[in-house]
Amino acid sequence: MLDRRIFLAGVLSLAACASPGQVAVPPGTTLIVLRHADRLGEDLTPEGVARAEALVAALDGVPIDAIYAPGIKRNLDTAAPLARARGLEIQRIPAENPASRLMAAGAGKTIVWIGNKGNLQAIWDAIAAPEPPPLEYGDLYFVTRARAGSPLVERRRFGS
Repeated sequence: MLDRRIFLAGVLSLAACASPGQVAVPPGTTLIVLRHADRLGEDLTPEGVARAEALVAALDGVPIDAIYAPGIKRNLDTAAPLARARGLEIQRIPAENPASRLMAAGAGKTIVWIGNKGNLQAIWDAIAAPEPPPLEYGDLYFVTRARAGSPLVERRRFGS
C-alpha cells in the first residue's frame, strides 16, 4: 500500500511539472516555419510575390512531405509557388492553436507551416521553442526535436 502511494505521488508530481498545452516535436520531424510574405491588406505586394517565389529556391534540396497553412489568402498565396514546384497540395489547418494538429500530421516528416504572427506565437509557446518566433518577412526557421529541453531552431532568411 505504501509503495502504491509513493508511486501515485511521483506520477502526480510529474504531471504537475508538465505545462498545459505543451506539444512535443516528434522524433524525426522537421517543422519549417515562416510568416506569409509581404502584404498590403489581404494581397501580397510585388515584394511579397517575389519573396514567395524565392521560397522555392530557399528550400531547394530540402525534402518536403507536406505544406500547411490556414485558409487565409496571403498565406495560401505565399505557399502556392512552393506547392506548384513540389507537386504538393496546400493542406489547410485552422489558424487557432495549430501546433498539436501539425505535430500529429507531420510526425516523422518534414513539413512547412506558413502562418501569421498570432498562430506563429501560439506554435512557439506550445512547443516551448526558444524566443522569438519567425515574425519578420523572410524569416525561415527549421525546428527539430532536441534530445532534452527546448526544440532546436535553425534560423535562416530568404528573399530580399
